[in-house]
Amino acid sequence: MPNFLRKLSPTSLGVAVMLLGMLLFALNDAMGKWLVATYSLGQVVLVRSAAAIIVLLPILWKAGLSTLVRIERPVLQASRVFFSTAELFCFYFAVAALPLADVMTYWLAAPIYVAALSPFLLGEKVGWRRWTAIGIGFVGVLIALNPSAASLTPAALFSILGSAAFAFMMLSGRQLRNTPDTVLAFWQVVGAALAGVVALAIAPSVWVPLKSGFDLSLLSLLGIVAVVAHILVNRALKLADAATVAPLQYTLLLWAVVFGWLMFGDVPQPGIIIGAGLIVLSGLYIFFRENTLKRRQGKQTNQTVDDIV
Repeated sequence: MPNFLRKLSPTSLGVAVMLLGMLLFALNDAMGKWLVATYSLGQVVLVRSAAAIIVLLPILWKAGLSTLVRIERPVLQASRVFFSTAELFCFYFAVAALPLADVMTYWLAAPIYVAALSPFLLGEKVGWRRWTAIGIGFVGVLIALNPSAASLTPAALFSILGSAAFAFMMLSGRQLRNTPDTVLAFWQVVGAALAGVVALAIAPSVWVPLKSGFDLSLLSLLGIVAVVAHILVNRALKLADAATVAPLQYTLLLWAVVFGWLMFGDVPQPGIIIGAGLIVLSGLYIFFRENTLKRRQGKQTNQTVDDIV
C-alpha cells in the first residue's frame, strides 16, 4: 500500500475506496454502452461474465470451493440470480438507446423500491416519514420518465423493469446475509454467462466477429472492472461506517453525466435533472432514517440487557 494511504484514518480510506469503486462502476457502464453499439447483448454479457468468473475463481479457490455448493436457501439464491441476470440485460438494452445519466437515474431509484416493498416482502416496519420520502422518490421517477406516447420508448420501459429487477436482487440479498459476497457474485456471473449462451444459441446470427484484440480486451474488462468495483465497495464498508460511505453511491450519477458528455456528447434534459434530484434526496433520507432507527433499537436492546444484569 502506498505511504500516503497508510497515513489515512480507516474512515478516510473507506471514503477514498468507495469513491474509487463508484468511479469504476461508472467506467464499466460507459464501456458497456460503447460496446453494445457494436456487439450483441448476449455476446457482451457472455464475454463479460467469463472474464469475471476467471477473476473470481482464485479467490473462491483460496476460500474453499465447497462454499459454492453448500449455500443457504437455494431457491432464493436462484431467484437472486434470475433478477440479477434480468437486471443486466435490461441495463444494456436501455443504455444502448438512452443517455447514460438517464439510465443511471432510473437505477438509483432501486433503494426506494426496496423501502416500499420491504414491509410486504420482509415484514419490516416503515413509518410515515419514510413513506413520504418513498412517495417523493416515485414522483422523481415519474418526472424523469415523463410518461407520454413519445417518451415511453422500449428503452425507457426496460429501464424501469431493470431497476425493479435490481431492487428485487437487493431484497433477496438482505435475506442472504450469511452467504459470502464472493459466492453471491460467482453464481450471479454464472447465471449471466448461461443466459448469454442461451441468447446466442437462439439467435446465433447476432454474433458479431471481434474487430480487434482491443475490443476483446474491453469486453473482458467489463467483467474484471465490475468485480474489482464490488471488492472495493465491500472493503469500504469494512473500513468505515455505512452511514459515511453508502451515500457516496450517488456519485455514480455525477460520473454518468461526465462520461456521457465526454464519450457520447449526451447532455441531461431538465426533467432528468429534477427527477434525479428528487430520487437522490429521497434515497438519502430513507437511508439515514433507517440508520437512525437501527441505532435507537440497538440502544434499547443494550438498555434492556443492562437492566436484566
